[in-house]
Amino acid sequence: MAATTRNEAPIAVEGGGLEVRVQEIGGDLSVGFFRLPKGTDLTEALKGLPDDMCPCPHWGYLLKGRLLMRTGDGEQVYEEGQAFYWGPGHIPVALADTEYVDFSPTAEFHRVVEHVRGGAS
Repeated sequence: MAATTRNEAPIAVEGGGLEVRVQEIGGDLSVGFFRLPKGTDLTEALKGLPDDMCPCPHWGYLLKGRLLMRTGDGEQVYEEGQAFYWGPGHIPVALADTEYVDFSPTAEFHRVVEHVRGGAS
């Protein structure tokens, strides 16, 4: 069995107040710890991925803030205290300073992180 904390998980993406920490926790799952300052819009960072959106599914919990999720089917706002599932094909936009934790398939999430860091398409 595996466990980690935000502080133990290594930083995968950082800049402009954005912080993403990711740690593989077993099986084929990784946990991500996210901090997005108000106004963060990941539209540009996700360009070049399928449909210019995140293709990885995520299950998680919004610890703080408000997040707009754009999808091919429309938009939905998530708020502090909500558990969520985001299927493939989404773009997050922080409406307030936002923090959340999510669980994602490791290989798929790694590809997205590498793309956002500029290491792959």
